[in-house]
Amino acid sequence: MVMKVRNRPIVPRTSRRATEKGPMYEVYWGLRTPPFRQGGVENYVSSPVHDEALARLHYLVEANHRLGLLLGAPASGKSLVLDVAAQQWRGVGATVANVNLVARDARETLWSLASGWGLDLDVRMGQFDIWRAISDRLAEGRWQQVPVIALLDDADRASSDVLDLVLRLAHCEPTAASRLTVVLAAQTDRFSELGRRLLGLVELRIDLAAWDLTDTHNYLTHCLAQAGRPQSAFAEDAVMRIHELSEGIVGRIARLAELSLLAAAGSQLSLVDAHTVEAVYGELGVMETAVAV
Repeated sequence: MVMKVRNRPIVPRTSRRATEKGPMYEVYWGLRTPPFRQGGVENYVSSPVHDEALARLHYLVEANHRLGLLLGAPASGKSLVLDVAAQQWRGVGATVANVNLVARDARETLWSLASGWGLDLDVRMGQFDIWRAISDRLAEGRWQQVPVIALLDDADRASSDVLDLVLRLAHCEPTAASRLTVVLAAQTDRFSELGRRLLGLVELRIDLAAWDLTDTHNYLTHCLAQAGRPQSAFAEDAVMRIHELSEGIVGRIARLAELSLLAAAGSQLSLVDAHTVEAVYGELGVMETAVAV
């Protein structure tokens, strides 16, 4: 891969010593591990935006509401927030199924829900039997007053059959004693794909706003420190440009920061500067390659 910064080609090179210790740019910056890992609860970095979303999700369950909606831009951290919430709820004894709805049919979705809730199913069971097992699990949660939670990610990309299934689930156990809570995650500009019937049941909407500059600065600093570098590798103007070009979206920030470290190491800079960030952004089209989270 060849990247150009200040009209000089950057050709990442690795020596035998660097290869033994890790990737070249990590050795150059004194890092033990890649600093900007995405996905996985262990990589969650606290921020006011995401902590507020988690607090609202906990309120949704504690207040015994039936349906919540988590919205955000691609790569804003929706999936990671659901993963963290699931871990927290399981830690206090709740029954939690965390299911991504992309490319699933109705039976597969139903099976994933039941499995996530700990039901022992026979592969020969049809939808009627799976629904009956789910109804039993919901009744058990009601009797024991244990929350039964369905986290359904990428709901805006679910098929119409799966959305009908979710609608049926949301209407299960229509009693005040029921402990069922369903959370749908979707892109902000696509949530209308859920349909009016489901949206009409939503009791709490949670929006993942873009980070401000302070959030971005704190994220970069924290990730570098966790990876073994206590001092910043980014000049202040570079932090500003990363924030502006990423529009405060965490997944974009991580991708642009990582590739900027790589480019600056190739140019043997002491700090990543704004020019390097702009060159990486412009030449690699980093926002188009950012992985949604």
